[in-house]
Amino acid sequence: MLLVLFIVIYGNIPKKENVVYLSNHQSTADWIIADMLAIRQNALGHVRYVLKDGLKWLPLYGWYFSQHGSVYVKRSATFDERAMKKKLSSQTKLGTPMYLVIFPEGTRYNPELKKVISDSQAFASKEGLSVLKHILTPRMKASHVAIETMKEHLDAVYDITVAYEGTLTADGQRLPAPTMPEFLCKECPRVHIHFNRVDIREIPAEPIFFRRWLHERFEIKDKLLTTFYESEDPEKKCRFPGEGRKSPLSLTKTLPSLLILGGLTLPMLLTESGRKLYLNTWLYGTLIGWVWVKVSP
Repeated sequence: MLLVLFIVIYGNIPKKENVVYLSNHQSTADWIIADMLAIRQNALGHVRYVLKDGLKWLPLYGWYFSQHGSVYVKRSATFDERAMKKKLSSQTKLGTPMYLVIFPEGTRYNPELKKVISDSQAFASKEGLSVLKHILTPRMKASHVAIETMKEHLDAVYDITVAYEGTLTADGQRLPAPTMPEFLCKECPRVHIHFNRVDIREIPAEPIFFRRWLHERFEIKDKLLTTFYESEDPEKKCRFPGEGRKSPLSLTKTLPSLLILGGLTLPMLLTESGRKLYLNTWLYGTLIGWVWVKVSP
């Protein structure tokens, strides 16, 4: 089955540049959304992620992300600012193209997880910040460290708001975003992406002002999502304000990669010796990768 998915983009996507990508987080499919925008800028190979520390144990992929320049971070008091600065500084000194994806909420927003939402709202209230309804209170550490460490290397911050169609019941209740399998099985007819480019020179450096700036950006996201899910105007509901345009992707962007990957994988799966090689690659590659990410800085 071919995946035919409509991407609706609000805002103008610029040419390829070095950026930090800040987005709301609802699903593992959010990773794909970042790739979808990057490939439209011919920057797919530049994508790197700030990931939860536990993801470094993913078989093979945990090692791959680390080697490709992604950063693993722990939350709250265990956040290692020095290690993150060191890794990002080494990337910028090499002049590495950068499309660093960060989800500042730190975890996925799921309307069914009432306690996660209420705890997030209570934290915002305690800190004197606006309480958000359709999004979690953003945490600033990773975003601030990334932007300040790479400021001379970056052109902009991409402020991205994502909404998945088909996540609203007939009586107006918001549903969880599609999981990765649901997304790939076309259970989401359209993805709406609100794109806003912020020049790097406009972002405050001082932590206290950066925190306010980041929260204000998420207040804007919350208003966009409130309109998307709650507007009583049929013309505004399930869409973002402004002009949205479908963004098809030509086969020339994806077909070569598919052919190369298929050409490398199928011969291994169709022969007994190839299947053994495939299995051993996953088994021993995973074990070596775990050791590598454990001992590497």
